[in-house]
Amino acid sequence: MIKKFFQWQINTFDILDEHWESTAVSKVISNIVVGFFVAGLFLGLLSHLEIVDLGENFTAFFAIELAFNVLLIFEVLGLIFLIPKSVADSVGKQFEIISLLLLRDAFKEFGHYLGDLSWDVGFLMELLPIVSDAFGAILIFLITGLFYRAQRHRRITQSYEEQKGFVAIKKLISIYLTVSFIGLGIYDIISAYQMHQFIYSIKLFYTLLIFTDVFILLFSLRYNTKYYNLFRYSSFALATIFLRLTLSAPAYYNVLLAVIAGLMVLGVTSIYNQLLSSKESGANRDGAQG
Repeated sequence: MIKKFFQWQINTFDILDEHWESTAVSKVISNIVVGFFVAGLFLGLLSHLEIVDLGENFTAFFAIELAFNVLLIFEVLGLIFLIPKSVADSVGKQFEIISLLLLRDAFKEFGHYLGDLSWDVGFLMELLPIVSDAFGAILIFLITGLFYRAQRHRRITQSYEEQKGFVAIKKLISIYLTVSFIGLGIYDIISAYQMHQFIYSIKLFYTLLIFTDVFILLFSLRYNTKYYNLFRYSSFALATIFLRLTLSAPAYYNVLLAVIAGLMVLGVTSIYNQLLSSKESGANRDGAQG
């Protein structure tokens, strides 16, 4: 009975994953993001013309912030669907999300400077955090691209049955993460209605990702206890902790932590690939000599 229940969840994930990667779903996501962007522009226009008092935060740049927030929701869902396929790719997706968050924050701050500007020293100092977020996003974009390029996917399992079981566990984790993410979204909506302020639970979700990475690391030990794989997975989990700190860190420190996390996983991946290549080359030479 329990096995059938878990198998039903795995089959549900497979169905959702198949539809998620379809062209139709991509078009729907695009339409939803564009719809929220247009709605944000409309609200910003009403606020600018003082037809409706929506507060000082509802400017034209609010539309960009709103569109980015909706896009980030779908990016997080895409991250969840990546976990069963590749832990490394899911880590890369986390960095993609952080880069988009930095861009969103830069756009958000620019919304405060739509009127007449006084280009004095004080204003230039206020621009520095925006510039930091913008260039930080570019650095993370670069590091993420190099990280994907450096990936050499190798199975840690010894047989097809082991690989199937490992993937099944990660699919179950993804299902539970999806339910948790939807639950957090509902909580955010209820809180926004009660407090008249929308507070995103992305920080809490990244905390869940930390425990998810650690669980996958520990579970993978039943298939492979080699030091190289253990260190690689551990570094990915540590990078998630750095990214979680990035979400609550003040200006400059958020970029610094994200770049440190990115350089860490990029360095570990490069060293991991070189060590395995050297080991495989040594094994081939020994085989040839034998």
